[in-house]
Amino acid sequence: MAGDGYVTNNNTTTTATATATTNPNSNNTKKPKDKKKKKKRGGTKKKMTLEQTLAFKSVNEWVFLDQPNYNTSTTTSAAACVVDDFGVQKTLGRGGDRVVFEFHSHSKFSDGYLSPSKLVERAHNNGVKVLALTDHDTMSGIPEAIETARRFGIKIIPGVEISTMFSPRGPESEEPVHVLAYYSSCGPTRYEELEKFLGDIRDGRYLRAKDMVLKLNKLKLPLKWEHVARIAGKGVAPGRLHVARAMVEAGYVENLKQAFARYLYDGGPAYSKGTEPHAEKAVQLIHETGGLAVLAHPWALKNPVAVIRRLKDAGLDGLEVFRSDGKLAAYSDLADAHGLLKLGGSDFHGRGGHGESELGSVNLPVMILNDFLKVARPVWCSAIKDILQSYAEEPSDLNLLRITRFGRARIFKPSCPLSYGKDLIDHCLSLWLTIEERQSSTDEFEAMRLKLSHVSINQGGGIIVPIETK
Repeated sequence: MAGDGYVTNNNTTTTATATATTNPNSNNTKKPKDKKKKKKRGGTKKKMTLEQTLAFKSVNEWVFLDQPNYNTSTTTSAAACVVDDFGVQKTLGRGGDRVVFEFHSHSKFSDGYLSPSKLVERAHNNGVKVLALTDHDTMSGIPEAIETARRFGIKIIPGVEISTMFSPRGPESEEPVHVLAYYSSCGPTRYEELEKFLGDIRDGRYLRAKDMVLKLNKLKLPLKWEHVARIAGKGVAPGRLHVARAMVEAGYVENLKQAFARYLYDGGPAYSKGTEPHAEKAVQLIHETGGLAVLAHPWALKNPVAVIRRLKDAGLDGLEVFRSDGKLAAYSDLADAHGLLKLGGSDFHGRGGHGESELGSVNLPVMILNDFLKVARPVWCSAIKDILQSYAEEPSDLNLLRITRFGRARIFKPSCPLSYGKDLIDHCLSLWLTIEERQSSTDEFEAMRLKLSHVSINQGGGIIVPIETK
């Protein structure tokens, strides 16, 4: 399954993303023939069109809106920025840096090799400005990622890659489908409902992994469950990749590729199905909890056209199209045909080696980034308003937790002391919404402030203390 870090189809196994391509603007001296090839691949630079310039300004504003020293007048002039032949940014953002988005990454909280902190640090070293942490069926790594990102000036998009099953005709034709969910900085609305949904999937992953170990044992490979659990780590629902790593460590196979090719591929001798929900249900829940739903690595599917058509009817927002080796034309055409956003990411796990793309290696055109934010920001703005409104209506510890779940230290920081609930509202809005988004809902936010004007906050424990007034 692609979600386990590999694309599998019958007895064939390949890596889900290709190795990052060489920088077409390298300063290395090459023969004229090589230069000609580079130019053909989009190595030339040209000034942005008016449309690209406006898109750049909009993206740039959102990326840096929570930076304390951000000022549109001090950033690099959009008119001076350039793009290559494919519309990929060359010198964007403050100080001439490109604004690099990474939409697909994994940490040790699922089947990645790095902690969220190390993942964020690596992203920073690679020039990433916006990182979506999309662990499998869990958002447990998001708080650590957000707190670490504060040190590096990186924006975190809270995400999750949900394991589902697609059943076009019946159980015999089922295939695994992974759906990426992207949420606002405040996180999902109805978080408890989403967490219950994800928790059920994780429980099924435990049963599935144990069944794979049992099947391997019957194949005369005496792999121990404790070995798999140790590799997965405490509290982490194991996947096929954890089983494969245990097989390598035990000496039953030479490498991960061999483990998948011989035993763990879809329908393989040690393959086991989980208890994943229907893909349509996941897409619907993502929408109901304030997120955007994007189909992950469609090239791994047996029948991508049928999956895309069905999920579009359920509300699918986008499709992964871009990889580090470029845009996949067939899937780009499918996205256009169904009116879907085009995204892409490295699907980074941190295994290392030549078979994995690096964080930030997928080059996304500025217009693609802007298209995503044009769809996402109204959805996220609505979700933020819902969460803040719940707190204004009932200033309880539980509703405060829904606001601070993914960034308590960032909200309650010494440099910005909060005395009343209305101060919390103002601070959160400055972190999460642009000026335009705040102005569009001025009356709603003012009503929240009035309701919270006599409610104080004990930052130490987050206790809400109503102030009696006469």
